[in-house]
Amino acid sequence: MTREEAEEILGRAGTLARTDDFPLLEAAIACAIHEDPTRDPQTARDLAAAGVERLTARLRLESQEEALAEALAGDLRLAGDLFTYDHPDNADIIATAQRRKGLPVTLGIFYLHVAKLGGLDVKGVDFPGHFLLRINTPEGPLALDPFSEGRVVLPSELTRRALHAGLTPNVADQLGLLMAPAPDPAVLIRLQNNIFARAAAAGDFPRAERAALRRALLDPKDHRPWLDVAAAREGQGALAGALEALARAGELDHGAALAARAQRERVRLRLN
Repeated sequence: MTREEAEEILGRAGTLARTDDFPLLEAAIACAIHEDPTRDPQTARDLAAAGVERLTARLRLESQEEALAEALAGDLRLAGDLFTYDHPDNADIIATAQRRKGLPVTLGIFYLHVAKLGGLDVKGVDFPGHFLLRINTPEGPLALDPFSEGRVVLPSELTRRALHAGLTPNVADQLGLLMAPAPDPAVLIRLQNNIFARAAAAGDFPRAERAALRRALLDPKDHRPWLDVAAAREGQGALAGALEALARAGELDHGAALAARAQRERVRLRLN
């Protein structure tokens, strides 16, 4: 798969009307190939297939949440990277499959894919500061932490984490709000946001541009990724490309036109 082919896959995924049809794993693989086209994505596909096989076997004897955690964390050894958390490989689905460790959201993509094919009702939770999963069981919904080997997160712990993340007490006590399910495209966009923020902070503007472009493809109606593309291109000195991205942002959302216009004028001054 080439970088151009990866962009085509992400572009098609971003136009799907139904998020239930979103090809989460394949879109995540396309993101990884878009970042580095030299690699073979089969490792990630094979790991996911093994996860489905292990989950199916475990569901005959274990509860849904236990079977999912044991299949992914126990059998496949997927866990959070505690020691090199900020390593770029942790945000890459292919590297995570090879290393068996990653960020919560990267690990969560495997959980979501395996759970869906295994017949479980699992969704991502866009929890502040730490991605979680929501599994709907016969006994009610439970929060799972893919970074901590899929363990159940108790309501009191959810509230504590929410307060620590800066949410107000009246919001941190609303479990329904804290566990609101996120659509699969939002999960992958969150991962690209993570990559963009880390790359931009490190001054790696080519990597930041690629992550922002992937967000734009995954959510073609959102103007904000194009503002980030523009900033990343400006960081590389590609001022004409930055102006092009700012124009795209203005076309998508006229509410952003004022900020984009000011940014365009600043870039134009640098061109002259």
